[in-house]
Amino acid sequence: MHATVARLFAAMPALAGVIVCTFLLTRVLPGDTATYFAGPTASAESIAQIKAALGLDQPLHVQFVRYVTDLLHGNLGQSLTTGQPVLKDLLSRLPASAELTLFGLVMSVLIALPLGILAAVRQGSIVDHICRVVTTAGVSLPVFFTGLLLVYVVYFLLGWAPAPLGRLDTFASPPPTVSGFLLIDSLLARDGETFRAALAQMMLPGITLAFFALAPIARITRASMLAALSSEFIRTARASGLSSRRVIITYAFRNALLPVVTTLGMVFSFLLGANVLVEKVFAWPGIGSYAVEALIASDYAPVQGFVLMMAIMYVLLNLGIDIVYGLIDPRVRIAA
Repeated sequence: MHATVARLFAAMPALAGVIVCTFLLTRVLPGDTATYFAGPTASAESIAQIKAALGLDQPLHVQFVRYVTDLLHGNLGQSLTTGQPVLKDLLSRLPASAELTLFGLVMSVLIALPLGILAAVRQGSIVDHICRVVTTAGVSLPVFFTGLLLVYVVYFLLGWAPAPLGRLDTFASPPPTVSGFLLIDSLLARDGETFRAALAQMMLPGITLAFFALAPIARITRASMLAALSSEFIRTARASGLSSRRVIITYAFRNALLPVVTTLGMVFSFLLGANVLVEKVFAWPGIGSYAVEALIASDYAPVQGFVLMMAIMYVLLNLGIDIVYGLIDPRVRIAA
């Protein structure tokens, strides 16, 4: 417990650095918020009035102090594009992004772990070659290209998927909100039709993210399993007459789990970034598309709020990985 709290406090300087860098970067990006919202025919006087109303006419250090003061009061600012508080916008869109990211991660894990284990156990076989091809393709193809390719083939050519236009098609009604996850909420409402509609909409973006995440997970699983299978304790277990299944799953895979868990944490953070492109390709109403739209409009507050939320999620993710480490290997918990 004390180690977790210490790690949390150790992350505070990193969060402070994120706040400073995000604030400065949004001010040096091309584009002028006041000019954008005033319109192309606005006069210089109108633009100056908008700048004064937004506080953009103040010196940079005054703007920064005001921004940090608002943060300490839980205020991430107001979005000029939606007219809503940024925190409200982010919280309303976060379930969409979280559901898609977790769906892609779970799908990739269900495929990558067995693939990596089989590739290590049957080294040089057809499964091993498939694993190498899949991992190479996964790290080589940009995530937006994979998404566009799936849309073209699966939706446009084959017609196997619905139009990539959000979380639900126009003929389905969302279930009562409980968790914000449409798949879970539709199951709780016992609405099988909405569940199938939400699952159909999620398949293509989910497969896009899963293919992106599958490569590093399968690769590290294979490498970790090869290292574990060549260890002395595995040879001892085999010599003791234990079944191959028990040796592979109980002993080898458990000892190969730590690097796999580390990779899962890294992949999840990568998916949070890849989500931005995937959401734009599939018109997914998540926080990634929200941040991109705000960036195009030179709307500072949503971009700053998005980056800060991603940084906080990354810190919490690392804390979660530390806890899982202790559950897998008590020696890590003792050392901490």
